[in-house]
Amino acid sequence: MAIDINKYHSIQQALQPTHTNLVAVSKTKPVEDILTLYHLGQRDFGENYVQELIEKQPQLPADIRWHFIGHLQKNKVKYIAPFVHLIHSVDSLTLLAEINKHAQKNNRKIDCLLEVFIANETTKFGLNDEELFEIMSVINNNAEYQSIQIRGLMGMASFTDDTTQLQKEFQYLHQLYETCQIQFPYFTQFNILSMGMSSDYRLAIANGSNMVRIGSLLFGARS
Repeated sequence: MAIDINKYHSIQQALQPTHTNLVAVSKTKPVEDILTLYHLGQRDFGENYVQELIEKQPQLPADIRWHFIGHLQKNKVKYIAPFVHLIHSVDSLTLLAEINKHAQKNNRKIDCLLEVFIANETTKFGLNDEELFEIMSVINNNAEYQSIQIRGLMGMASFTDDTTQLQKEFQYLHQLYETCQIQFPYFTQFNILSMGMSSDYRLAIANGSNMVRIGSLLFGARS
């Protein structure tokens, strides 16, 4: 399916009043589709798989901001460390240490979001609030983590049409986000709340999201 250009413009219009950032989720989609959106002005693209990302990245313009949004294994960090713009899915201190190590090797600072488990589904990944505060405290008190920057939180809501359930999950994550901002003022760039996808992005924005990850609405359903 070709890119729905009108849909892209209507989504951007919907995001404008709240200054919400759109990450176009391009996993499994060809380079040509990404270029179509790029020529419309889109610069933030999200990928779920390291192998796919490292194949696409050299074929596309250098000013694309690549977001890694899938579950990231420690042994794959080194492949995306030279260029990744933002890693959304950090769910452990050991993964954070690995990102920090490879950021140092590449002489750069890598922005990260801590992924929080908010869904009513066991298949999803993420930290509970206790683990989240523990990681924030460790980084807050440890000068070793100089090559990463914690920019905020990410969460994946339940795959459901129950808006009451979704609202509850989004509100929970928004509350955690605000608590972190108050408890850890040291993180001066802690200003991203990434939640909301094609099916629920409007509800996510209404509950405080300022970054949404939209794939199928833009690129069509995945085969």
